[in-house]
Amino acid sequence: MKVGFIGLGIMGRPMAKNMVKAGVDLMVADLNKEAVADVVAAGAKEGTYAQIGAECGVVFTIVPNGDIVKSILFDEGGVASTLKAGSIVCDMSSVTPVESKECYTRLKEKGVGFIDAPVSGGEPGAVAGTLAIMAGGEEKDFQALKEYFDILGSSALLIGGSGSGSVTKLANQIIVNNTIAVVSEAFVLAAKAGADPQKVYEAIRGGLAGSAVLDAKIPMIVERNFKPGGPIRINHKDIKNVVNTAHAVDVPIPYTAQLYEILQTLKIHGHMEDDHAGIVQYFEKLADVEVKKFD
Repeated sequence: MKVGFIGLGIMGRPMAKNMVKAGVDLMVADLNKEAVADVVAAGAKEGTYAQIGAECGVVFTIVPNGDIVKSILFDEGGVASTLKAGSIVCDMSSVTPVESKECYTRLKEKGVGFIDAPVSGGEPGAVAGTLAIMAGGEEKDFQALKEYFDILGSSALLIGGSGSGSVTKLANQIIVNNTIAVVSEAFVLAAKAGADPQKVYEAIRGGLAGSAVLDAKIPMIVERNFKPGGPIRINHKDIKNVVNTAHAVDVPIPYTAQLYEILQTLKIHGHMEDDHAGIVQYFEKLADVEVKKFD
């Protein structure tokens, strides 16, 4: 079966390349022609959205937000204009559950399946093919996509009906980003008080304070390496989605609401393209200190 893949950004490009390496007959599209050329050089073919809809039985999308997903699918000349009944669209973008359910409903009217399947693991997970995939939709569509999920990730779980994957990703982003913020606050305190952040990390990582977030982000912070694997820009958007979704279902989220204001401050100060380890810079500015290795 020919497979379509739309969205060749930080995450999508290595994901698409992993599909090509696994022998998938892949047709790709992206506004970034350099990214398209790179994946085509690896063995994919380029196509328009309409061509992808017409020729591919499965179509993956991973783009910055839900409005872009809907535009790619439903605008004039979009993927849905040529999709055949029995095809499946899998959106791996981080969007709201409302947006996922809208795509599911509109595609179901055409006899097309839809799975919302956002991912966790950042650029390293995308490159290594070890992403955690959290899916929402119908069981038959999830099972039809399983062979591709096995290429892209180390785990894939169907959470429930349409929108469940997107809800799970929002919960994931609450935990990840708040953890980075709390870790940042703790290490700014340590640095300002004169303790070596690297040694503080080594001392606590084996105890209850240890976490995947601590292990992934403190080495980046102490090296002052904010090259994005997961840029603040994307996390800012995800946390805004969390706030909007929580308010829509009457769930108070006091910590995450404060986190959103922290991310908004970082946006104002030009840090949107930094890795989300760069959240530490908010706390550093407050305390007038940098968390870095001691000389």
